[in-house]
This record gives sequence, structure tokens and C-alpha cells, in this order.
Amino acid sequence: MSHPETHFSRYLPRPREADIWGVAVTGGGRLKSPPSAPYPPAGHPADHAFSWDHGRVLGAWQWVAITAGRGWFESARQPLTSVSKGDLLLLFPDEWHRYRPDPETGWTELWLELQGPALERLQSAGILSPDQPVQSFTGTSAESLLTRLHARLRENESGFDPELTGWAWQLLTQLDTVRRQVNAPESDIARAIRRAEVLLAERLENPPAMPALARELGVAYSYFRREFAKQTGLAPHAYLLRLRLEKARRLLGNGTAPLKDIAAQLGFSSPYHLSAAFKQAFGTSPAHWRRRPVKTSS
Repeated sequence: MSHPETHFSRYLPRPREADIWGVAVTGGGRLKSPPSAPYPPAGHPADHAFSWDHGRVLGAWQWVAITAGRGWFESARQPLTSVSKGDLLLLFPDEWHRYRPDPETGWTELWLELQGPALERLQSAGILSPDQPVQSFTGTSAESLLTRLHARLRENESGFDPELTGWAWQLLTQLDTVRRQVNAPESDIARAIRRAEVLLAERLENPPAMPALARELGVAYSYFRREFAKQTGLAPHAYLLRLRLEKARRLLGNGTAPLKDIAAQLGFSSPYHLSAAFKQAFGTSPAHWRRRPVKTSS
């Protein structure tokens, strides 16, 4: 690591704050590998070092941005493929992989290691997918963010750094933006469902009948009802009920209006109907919710 302008790496332990913030940066570095140079170079910890012949399996997420040159990448789900400047390699926990620069060109890489439960949730949702381990970062500020992250890592003395986490979240959002642009554009029915969610929230106190809403959006009602449940996890009427109950909870917490007035305002047939639905949804009665202890000034 005697040439920081071409080769820098830093490894940190997984901090306990990773479970609180959802993401923590646990490593990062920069490597300029000249043509015909041995790869990877010596000096990495044994649990991160690898050879092309054997590859590697990590216990964390890593992103490797190729900023110059070209080479190859292969993983358990990605056949051997060529990569070059502007490509981002996504390495996943417990997923075998290997990569190296082309000896004719070498390459420059900027890498970052992340850990935390938010990444597990993003992977479970398919936003981070081992089936799409090579993505483009061209047109984003990823290279600039990684450079700033590395500068911060050099200065880090305490292990966990919230600012590093904030920059990591910026990279995640850029990665998702690229993913959305590459994947198929949003379908007409998906846009209609999103519009329906907005309209139901805007017209909560006087919502349209669901068949009428489907006609307004230009969708057959049976198709609308099925796709709405598929995309939101709730049937349209159940979704509307949830919106009403969430607003009832806000009204109960922010004022002194009688329960019967709130029920009438939100379209419930009676305060008893509202109370029963409220308790089923939130596990407590409206009266108990309203009587929650509040902090008083001394």
C-alpha cells in the first residue's frame, strides 16, 4: 500500500450500528492494475484474497467499479463475460465469483464493501439481484461518490461513520435508478394502479366506486381488481379501508373530535363499525389510542 494514488485499501469490522442504520461501510479501496501485472496483488487479508483459478466467496456485499481498462467477470449465476470501463460488478454474500483485468490493458477499479440488514431486504425484494451482477454506472455520480467514500475511509478512526452510510445509500439509489432504466418500462396497468393509489388517497372522504375508478383509468374492473391486489398486496376495498383507518388514527391523535364525527367523515356506517375495524387493524380501541400518555410541560 505504498502508492496510495494507485493502490489503497481499508477494512473495518462490522459495527453494531449496522443493525440500527441498516447499512454500514466495512471496507473500500482503489487499485490501478497495469498491463501484465499479477492480479490480484498481494496484501489483502486472507478472508478477502483470491486467485482466478479458485475464485472467492465473501460474507458481505461488494461493488467493484471499473473506471479504466477491461477484463472478465464470472459468478455462480453469471457465465464468463467481458467487462470494461463504466461497468459495476455486484458481489453478493455466499455467491461464488471471480474477476480479473485483461493482461493487455490492465484496469483501474474502485471497490466498496457493505454489510447490514437493509441490504438483505433489498436483495429479497429483487432490487439487488445475483442474477444481474454486472450493471452500468455511466451517467451517474458513482465514481465521484466512491472517491469521496475512500477519502473518508482513509481518515476513519472510530469504525462506524454515519456519513459513510449516507453516501452508501446514495449509491444504492443510483443503482436502483439504473436498474429501472435497464429493465422493461413500467406497464400500462402498473401505471394505472399507481394512479389509483393517488386518487384513492386524494378522494378519501368521498371515494369513487371501484368499478367507476377502473373505468376512469381505462381498465376493465376484473383485471384492475386482480392486478391491484397483486401489486399492493390488498384488494381495492381493503386498501381503501386501510387508508381510512390510518386517517382515523391521525384524527384521533391530533384532536378532540367525537368518534361518531370521525366515523361519519370517513364513511363508516357507525362509530361501532369504526371502533371494531380500528381495533382489528391496530390492536387497540380508538378510545385507548386517544388516551395514550402525553408529555406535559413542567
